[in-house]
Parts: sequence; C-alpha cells; structure tokens
Amino acid sequence: MLKELREQVYEANMELPRRGLVTYTWGNVSGIDREKGLVVIKPSGVSYEALTPDKLVVVDLATGANVEGTLNPSSDTKTHLELYRAFPSLGGVVHTHSTHAVAWAQARQDLPCFGTTHADYFHGPIPCARELTAEEVEEDYEKNTGCVIVETFQKRGLNAGHTPGVLCASHGPFTWGGSPAEAVYHAVVLEEVARMALYTRLLGAQSPAPDYVQEKHFQRKHGPNAYYGQR
Repeated sequence: MLKELREQVYEANMELPRRGLVTYTWGNVSGIDREKGLVVIKPSGVSYEALTPDKLVVVDLATGANVEGTLNPSSDTKTHLELYRAFPSLGGVVHTHSTHAVAWAQARQDLPCFGTTHADYFHGPIPCARELTAEEVEEDYEKNTGCVIVETFQKRGLNAGHTPGVLCASHGPFTWGGSPAEAVYHAVVLEEVARMALYTRLLGAQSPAPDYVQEKHFQRKHGPNAYYGQR
C-alpha cells in the first residue's frame, strides 16, 4: 500500500539534511493520499541515517490512527493533520528548526518581504502565528499548534497556496506544497529569505519592498499571465 507515496516522502525527508535544514532529528516531512485519506510521515526520533521508506508511518487523516508501520509517527503528526484537513490543496507538509526561520519565530515576528527573492515565492510577509495559551498547550499541544496556524490564515484572509509557510511563535517554521518535494522546496526558500531578511534588518531597514514590486514578482511566476520560466 502507498509504495510510491512512501518513496516520495522518504526522498523529501532525506532532502532536509542535504539542504542543511535539520540537525539530528529536528524535522519531518509528510505526504498525503487524498483519495485514500491516508498520510505518510517520518517516525518520531529516528535519525536520517537510519531512515528507510519502510520505516515511515501511515496514519488515517480523519482519526489520526496508525494504519501501517510499527514505529510511532512524528510527534508533530497532529499538526500536519490539522493542516491537511484545513487546506485541501496541500499534498505535503514540512516542519524544521532551521536556524534563521527559527530566529524570526523566536522573536515572534512576521517575516517581512524585503525584496524580490521573497516575493517570487511568498505573497506578502510570512506570518508568525500567535503564541499558544497555557491551556492550549496542556490540552493538546500539537493539535492546537495546527489549529493556531489555521486560525492565523483565516483571520488574516491569507491564501495557503500563495503563502506556503508560517512561523510558529517560540517554535519554528512549517511549510507546505502540492507534493512532499514542493513542501521541502518551500522550506529551503523560507530559510534563505529568513537569512536575507535578518541581514537586511541588521543593516537598519524596516520597510518592506514596495507593494508594486512585490506584486509584479509574485504574479509573473504565479499569476494568470505568468511568464517566468519555460511554458
């Protein structure tokens, strides 16, 4: 069952250490089979050196119950499930503790769009979700992390397809995409623009790039008349 998706999720997970986005086991990737309502995700605490496709865990989207695999799924599984339930276009979700993205999350600040690199991939600032309350942490930390991300996008009127990532206050980034590979791609980009933004802020800049510049760069790659790349 789910052999192809297992391979995709495995390769996406292995891309995290290759791209320098994880230290030890500080990250995970999942993918979803929407037709079957099943999610494949990295097992909790298993090193990337020891990871194989058959060690990935399959969970039920609706219930979160283990369907395949003898290992425990990632401790962040409930967060992934909340995102899949809320955003039907998602095919993959990534969580890392990459250094520069975490710095903005620990500062509890949105990541401003200071320039065109950011605007090519994220429509506007990358939001930092609010801090969870003590009650939310105690009740169900991982599930409520997902709920707060969804709340952030709903309250701000954000399109999850146009802003494929978020910062969780005091925690770190989650990114997503139409596939596990695309979700990792967005994790790489988020970390890079977070690094650029930190240097930009250190040089004294406060204002984001002009709206018309941001819009031009986003639309030329993602708009109805996009013309970036080969068609």
